[in-house]
Amino acid sequence: MNNTVVSPKLSLAAAVALVAATCACADAPAQQPAATPAAGSAVSATLAASSAPPDPAAVRANELGQVPILMYHRLVAQPTSVYDRTPEGFRAELERLAAEDYVPVTTAEYASGRIDIPAGKHPVVLTFDDGDPTQFALDGAGQPVPGTAIAILREVAERHPGFRPVASLYVNAAPFGSPDGTGVLPWLRDNGFEIGNHTQYHTNLGAASDQEVQQAIASGNREIVQAVPGYQVSSLALPFGAIPGNTALAMRGASDGMSYEYSCVLLVGSNPAPSPYAADFDPLNTPRIRSQDASGEDSAFGSAVWLDKLAAAPQTRYTSDGVPDRVSYPAAGGNAPAQRFADRALAY
Repeated sequence: MNNTVVSPKLSLAAAVALVAATCACADAPAQQPAATPAAGSAVSATLAASSAPPDPAAVRANELGQVPILMYHRLVAQPTSVYDRTPEGFRAELERLAAEDYVPVTTAEYASGRIDIPAGKHPVVLTFDDGDPTQFALDGAGQPVPGTAIAILREVAERHPGFRPVASLYVNAAPFGSPDGTGVLPWLRDNGFEIGNHTQYHTNLGAASDQEVQQAIASGNREIVQAVPGYQVSSLALPFGAIPGNTALAMRGASDGMSYEYSCVLLVGSNPAPSPYAADFDPLNTPRIRSQDASGEDSAFGSAVWLDKLAAAPQTRYTSDGVPDRVSYPAAGGNAPAQRFADRALAY
């Protein structure tokens, strides 16, 4: 469910084998190149250290912890609803995330369990609904317009190495003010962003028939792939958070020759999402948190309050062990991964 390139990593077994092979060479002086014993030992030690997987206990890894999926709409100087953020408020939230060791991943990476971030870091998913021009637009030089959300995200990432400038943008017809998307969507794909479906006309799927649900989703999917030929759309953000009566149709279906099959369906929500490795992860009903300051309407369910809660109880949030194909978690936490991840699980 992704068009983002994730860097390959050694499996745990391969890493252990490499360490063993390196140590074996260090114990066989006849096989070493001409060098002093001290130099040879230093090289072997460096190789072994760089190949050894991180100790999950040392970084307090908890890959069954909660993941904040933040939801944004417009960036405006004078917000008119709880769904608006000021550019300054958005920038401050990104700076906070970077300072608290969060690393952005896309919805596709999250839902598929391809969370490849350093040990001790926490994933966060940045999602944008409606394809508003305040989120993203290109200037005459083909770069994000200053002050738009994507431009601000890239600026923050430049100041914080390791804070990935990636996000998932859920679009309707004429995304970001482009009549057919061809002027903007290819740039997003080429720069590691995920393009998601929000239906062509922001349809309330909870009030639609089965046929209308599929038509609304398939037409949105078609508009994306026409602008970006060959692109695999991987996820859907439900307009209004409205779930279809036949919930399975949010995940897969077809209409007028266009089929779709997604790995994740996002709600409007009001709380962190479970780990994709957890038994309670439900790709059909994945909650999000509205980006919001600590004051105002329904602020108890907003991002500022939830980030405070996660910071106050760090054992509850997802903390990476630094090994993409291993699922580490504290045995004392009383949790266990879903059965399909049992062969990757490491309780400590």
